[in-house]
Amino acid sequence: MQDRSYLDIVKHYESCLDAHGSGARAVDWKNERDALLRYDVMLDLVKAHDQAATLLDFGCGLASLKSHLSRRGLETISYTGLEISPDFARAARSADPEAEILCMDVLKDDTGLPRFDYVVMNGIFTRRQNLSNDEMEAYMQQLLSVVFAHCRVGLAFNVMSAAVDWTTEALFHPDHGRVLNFIGDRLSRHFVLRNDYGLHETTFYVYRQPVTNARAEGGADE
Repeated sequence: MQDRSYLDIVKHYESCLDAHGSGARAVDWKNERDALLRYDVMLDLVKAHDQAATLLDFGCGLASLKSHLSRRGLETISYTGLEISPDFARAARSADPEAEILCMDVLKDDTGLPRFDYVVMNGIFTRRQNLSNDEMEAYMQQLLSVVFAHCRVGLAFNVMSAAVDWTTEALFHPDHGRVLNFIGDRLSRHFVLRNDYGLHETTFYVYRQPVTNARAEGGADE
C-alpha cells in the first residue's frame, strides 16, 4: 500500500493510549478479562511449552503479553515486542524496562527484523478504520507475507469473525474462505482456524510444517 493509509489505524490506537494510558482500554480492548483470553489463545500457537523458543509480539501495545507469559510460568519463551508507533514503543519500555521492544514499519523496511520461532499479531487486523474492505484485505495480505518470512515455526493472527449477526463500519470482518485461500496459496498448507473461545473474532494459526513436526522439531526451518 503505497499511500500508507494503514497509519490511520495506528493513529486510532494512539488516541486510545492518550485517553487511557494503561490497561486494556489503552489498546482498545473492551476489558481485561477478554484481553487475557486473547493472550491465552495467541499462546496456544506454541505447542511445546517445555522447549526454548523465541516469540515476536507484533504490534505489542504495552507489552502486556510479556507479563502474561510470566504469570503462566512460560519462562522458556523469550519475548520480543514490536511497535510501529513510537508512542506505544516508549510506553511499553516504560511499563517493562526489561522488555526488548523494536520500533519499525516493516512495510517500509524489514531488513532489520530478525527471525523468530513464533510470531503473534493480536488485534492488528480487527479494525480497518477508514480503509475499505478491499484495502484492508490487501494490507493484511501484504503484512502477513512480510512477517511470515521472519517466522520459523508458526504465526497467529486474529480478525473479527464473519460468523456474527452484526458488523460495524470500523471493524474488519473478512470472509473466512478468502483468508484461508490466501493462507494456503501464499503462506502454508498447515493452518488452524479458531472460532471457539467466545469472542466475536476468529484466530488463525499458520505453521510452516505439520503441527506434529513443529512440536517435535522446535525452530526447524521448512
